[in-house]
Amino acid sequence: MKYLALLRRNASFSRLWMAQAISFIGDWFNYIAAAALITRYAGASGIAISALILARFLPPLLAAPVAGVLVDRMNRHRLMILSDVLRALTVICFFLVNESNWSWLPYLLIVVQSFWGAVFEPARSAFMPSVVSADDLVTANLLSSVTWSVMLSVGAILGGLVAGAFGTNVAFVVDSLSFLLSAGLILSIRPLYPVVDDNLPEKEKNKSEGSFWEGIQYIRAHPATAATMLIKLGGNVGSFDAILVLFATTVFVVGENGTTSVGLLYAAFGLGAVVGPLVIDRFNDQSVRKMRRLISVGYALIALGWFLFGIAPILELAWVAVLIKAMGSSVYWTYSSVILQKTVEDRFLGRIFAFDQAGFQLATVISTIITGALAEQAGPDLLRSVVIGTAILSLIPCILWTLSLPWIEKHAKRERAAMLVQP
Repeated sequence: MKYLALLRRNASFSRLWMAQAISFIGDWFNYIAAAALITRYAGASGIAISALILARFLPPLLAAPVAGVLVDRMNRHRLMILSDVLRALTVICFFLVNESNWSWLPYLLIVVQSFWGAVFEPARSAFMPSVVSADDLVTANLLSSVTWSVMLSVGAILGGLVAGAFGTNVAFVVDSLSFLLSAGLILSIRPLYPVVDDNLPEKEKNKSEGSFWEGIQYIRAHPATAATMLIKLGGNVGSFDAILVLFATTVFVVGENGTTSVGLLYAAFGLGAVVGPLVIDRFNDQSVRKMRRLISVGYALIALGWFLFGIAPILELAWVAVLIKAMGSSVYWTYSSVILQKTVEDRFLGRIFAFDQAGFQLATVISTIITGALAEQAGPDLLRSVVIGTAILSLIPCILWTLSLPWIEKHAKRERAAMLVQP
């Protein structure tokens, strides 16, 4: 009921939430259609699938320094609208893909789309405190996380069914329209809690502020914030996307080129990401200290999910393993974002969230390269060994984070004291 109450009393956040939900559905239509497109022309190749994932995650990593500066120096509201419109135009270009040019065009289009996504996400995260009060930040972020999860589940299953029944072009049309609808909703939003005046002309702003190096200096001066920014990086040991697509298209094949099994497994991920925060948040007292400890629980669930997926003999058990893994991923993602929103100064939020996303992208890129190479060498018979090995490695971030909590909280206390004495 608290989520419904927030949506009813806060029209600006409600529109931001609806825009997020609509665009997320389109994202999964796009991803599944692109995966099917590449599989159709390249086969179930570990390198081809890994290249698809790299095309999604490498551009945001490289764009992070620029994206963070843009978010902190430009109007975040208008920047989100621009990103949506440009992504809608990019997706339409997938109609140009055919058998003669599949080898490069899908990847190029995904790179361009991912770049503008790298601008949109830090802008949305940094914009959130402008439309939601500090007391509602946890509820708003949990609702956003749950929405991402529900839309993943709905979008994945619908995307798989639509792409399998009507072809990939229809899925791309849905994705493009979703970005345009999102842009329209964001256009109607009015900030309720403006912290800075983004409407000042650029010539009146101090150009020394909002720089990339100023963001680096802030991170160096705030070790607790730096540690929080490593949470998403630590949660991405191993490329679950690559493994999921490879297993769905080679081991648990359902539908044309495995599109239906891909949709079913991503639907499990969506459901797990819904269940995770809703269950774990029952133990949350809304304090940063408690959320740091619940992140350890999320990490543990990730390791368990990897292990169960590696030993699952049938699709149904793999589905359960994906659900458990997703529970953990959603928990650490939600709480790490809330911690940053509660503890970082607004004028640095864009750069901090861009760096935060960059850590996630870096881990994803490295994991995807390694996982793709291992899968290519191992073949289908040894894929399970790769997954079990990843399960063991994913315990390392869980252990390191848990053991580091006393050190993190000591520095967090110093940072709070320093902020209180500032003029």
